[in-house]
Amino acid sequence: MSAVLETTAPPVARDEQRRPWAAVIALARFEARQQLWFFPVFATLLLYIGYTVWQLGFPNDGMDAFPALQDADRATQSGPMLLGVALFVCVNRAALRDRRRGTDRQFDVLPMELWRRTLAHVLSVVPYAALTALIVLGEFTWQALRPGAVGHGSPAELAVGPLYVLLSGTLGVLAARLVPSSFAAPLLVLALFTGSVLVSAGTGGAEWSRWLSPIVSEISHDTLPSDLIGRPAAWHALYLTGLVLLVAVGAVLAGGGRTRVLTAGLAGALALTLAGAVGQSGGVSPELTAARERASFSPEKEQTCVREGGSTYCAFPEWTVRTGTWAGVVHEVQSLSGGTAHTQPLLVRQRIEARYGLDGDAAIAPSTTPHQVTVGPAWGGNRVPEFSAAVASVLVAGNEKAAGELCDGRMVTVMWLALSWQDHPMQSLRNVRLDDSVTGSAIVLAPTDPLSMTAAQTDVVRQLLGKGRDEVGARVKAHWAELTAPKLTTARAAELLGVPVPKGAMDKCEA
Repeated sequence: MSAVLETTAPPVARDEQRRPWAAVIALARFEARQQLWFFPVFATLLLYIGYTVWQLGFPNDGMDAFPALQDADRATQSGPMLLGVALFVCVNRAALRDRRRGTDRQFDVLPMELWRRTLAHVLSVVPYAALTALIVLGEFTWQALRPGAVGHGSPAELAVGPLYVLLSGTLGVLAARLVPSSFAAPLLVLALFTGSVLVSAGTGGAEWSRWLSPIVSEISHDTLPSDLIGRPAAWHALYLTGLVLLVAVGAVLAGGGRTRVLTAGLAGALALTLAGAVGQSGGVSPELTAARERASFSPEKEQTCVREGGSTYCAFPEWTVRTGTWAGVVHEVQSLSGGTAHTQPLLVRQRIEARYGLDGDAAIAPSTTPHQVTVGPAWGGNRVPEFSAAVASVLVAGNEKAAGELCDGRMVTVMWLALSWQDHPMQSLRNVRLDDSVTGSAIVLAPTDPLSMTAAQTDVVRQLLGKGRDEVGARVKAHWAELTAPKLTTARAAELLGVPVPKGAMDKCEA
């Protein structure tokens, strides 16, 4: 009899050890399914997935068709924000279900302790974080497979969205254990937002205080090479990971967990959080500052140059795949030009203002180097007619500095060269002007200093774009010397190109 008891006792003991953890996993799966039936979670998840699919399935034909992956990785971080808030509120509500219904005393007599139930609520957030990771990965992969994509993404930046969702859900559980009230969650959301604003204001917007926020958005007006961005993405991902573990272990401890493993886990999570917080607060290193200045003032030291069609194209390493596209625009503009401009070799150089990082919005100074044309890192959409206008203005004026000072009828020649070869010239005219108009005077955008058109010049250009390109092109080449001569009046340009002279055709140079 004793031999039988000795052989049957160990399996029973192992089953007793396994059962609580199996119950925790089962409860976590149940709570994860229940979360989906909460309207805020269901609605925000549906909105997140739908908006992401819509963006990928119906992209714009402009700059979105030519993504820079060092910007695309950060673009994945805004989508999960509403889902995170919804999970915070709904997980908090689920963790308080027993107290709200008055059944917490009955649950206290069950074999599963409160801290294990708390752990199950924490684990119920994991499927939503995993789903967010799949959406983020799919979104980024789609962008990376686009034919016009350039640059390199950061895995640490891609991890921010899923970590934010995980952090939001675990914060909901911790709040339920520390403040057992259903009304606390909305107030805590407001308190966290207000607290972040006060911290930022109290520190004068210091760099280190910005990175205490789970998601640090930087709206850049231009794209920088990957190695010049300077965001402490890896340290921030470590900081978020430590924060998630710290909140999760804290919630379990607040639920009554008192094991050595939890205590050690809390210490380890705190160490990870502090390490990440210290690492991400280092600011811009002297090496990065020097590299940014070099890229801004001496880009030729960092660029690769190729020769196509008689002109030279110099770009930062991540953009060399676009030199052929730039060469196509130069070819179109020069094919419409006359005189020596038809075969004039150009130096097309990519230029950026990198000294201020992603927060910078400084203009690029025009070059005085003869026959040099600036091209920026962004492409597609409005950037195409802007670059085309830059090429045309340099061919007419000789250099970018002189092109920015054009105030006479030569603007008619410049704008016809820049727009007439494009598929939709009138739309391109609208896109390249600051006020999106096709009438009246306006500022014409360019990679460096903008150009300007009078109302009369706009009228002449609009008439020219409505005529056949071959007919106008023949006149442009036949009268090239006069159409590019200084002090050419708009009225004379209209006569040479065979369109009516608009009333009151007076140039700024004449005023």
